Amino acid sequence: MEWTAWNNRAWNESGAGYGLKVPIADRDAHFSRSSASVIIELPTPSGVLEVSVGTAKPSFWNDTCHELISKEIGKWLIDSGLAPWKKGKPPHLEVEMVDAGRFRLVAPGGADDSGL
Repeated sequence: MEWTAWNNRAWNESGAGYGLKVPIADRDAHFSRSSASVIIELPTPSGVLEVSVGTAKPSFWNDTCHELISKEIGKWLIDSGLAPWKKGKPPHLEVEMVDAGRFRLVAPGGADDSGL
């Protein structure tokens, strides 16, 4: 699966306002409305960082938003050199499903125009 980094245009150094935009097809195939959250595994130099992200909000299930928003994901994007990015050129990230409600970020897939 390929997801896209997302930001609310605030570009907070704390990581707040960042997340991952999940394609609707991936959301509908791999997420459950009955689950309040999912775990995202993020690779770090010292191992794997597990981040719990809420999915119970209506905006995740609508046709326009569908982002997993987390300060920890934002901090990881910044620390990994993937954020901030050029306007309109967010990095694409390769993601695999590990188990129900658990996803692993495998590798960055680059930016739309390698604008990093």
